Amino acid sequence: MKFTPGKATFVILMLISAGFVFTLLVSADDQQTESTDYEESALTAASYALPETVSFAGEEMPLQNFDTRESLDRELNATAYRHGSTLLTIKRAGRYFPEIEKILAENGIPDDFKYLACAESDLANVISPAGATGFWQIMESTGREFGLTINKEVDDRYNLEKSTRFACSYFKKAYERYGSWTMAAASYNNGFSGISEQIGIQKETNYYDLLLNEETARYVFRIVALKLVISDPARYGFHVTDRDLYPPVPYREVAVDSAVTSFEQFARHFGTNYKILKFLNPWLRKPYLTNSSGRGYIIRVPEKDARITVGS
Repeated sequence: MKFTPGKATFVILMLISAGFVFTLLVSADDQQTESTDYEESALTAASYALPETVSFAGEEMPLQNFDTRESLDRELNATAYRHGSTLLTIKRAGRYFPEIEKILAENGIPDDFKYLACAESDLANVISPAGATGFWQIMESTGREFGLTINKEVDDRYNLEKSTRFACSYFKKAYERYGSWTMAAASYNNGFSGISEQIGIQKETNYYDLLLNEETARYVFRIVALKLVISDPARYGFHVTDRDLYPPVPYREVAVDSAVTSFEQFARHFGTNYKILKFLNPWLRKPYLTNSSGRGYIIRVPEKDARITVGS
């Protein structure tokens, strides 16, 4: 027998359906309100204002030009909101800047070039997909060209002192070629041939007037953005005290001109362990050193109690 609902049944069904739809609408509105409130509180961001004047290595940036100003604005805000990486770079600067600053000064290179190392590696011994290595991101062929030792047992690209001296040699050579520290920095990213080719095509010698590939076009602006943030972290939302910075690890130097069959035993002999020895000497790539040529090496070993936490 076929069932046919009466009027009463039909009205009841309609009321139930209407109530269900109303409930869904109220629920959706509640969810939307909650989501909106969350988004407003979690995603609020402010644009950081640029200083009136900005310079790199004593050379002023032409912020009166809209493209220069907007390029720096882009990198400054990107750096300020790249919280984790930027914060770690600020912390590492406490450990590594003193040595980098000393070597730059000894070689007559402007102090601002320490921020180039930040732009390259965030002050970490990283390896790029192309094989560029260390704080200064040095390619194997270029490193050998400038006299660095690079083999299976020793890789000077991981040696902070030697790689920084390599970078200084490059910057001097680039400055002699272009007569500008800004262009010297740009060429570190794009190479002499890449920069010189664009100078020839565009008949411009000023970095800020050259149309370059995106990476090189952003490069100096990223360096300067890091300079601004690291020099004044609080201004850009980073609340870092001196105690938050990673301190330099006190060390002394040991001269070695013979083979080392075991760096584990070598470390024990100097009152440390293999892990800390390699931390201070990441350029030693194997747990031994054959050194058949009798070449002289300087190996860093920690001072007594160098691992004790500051303030403990």
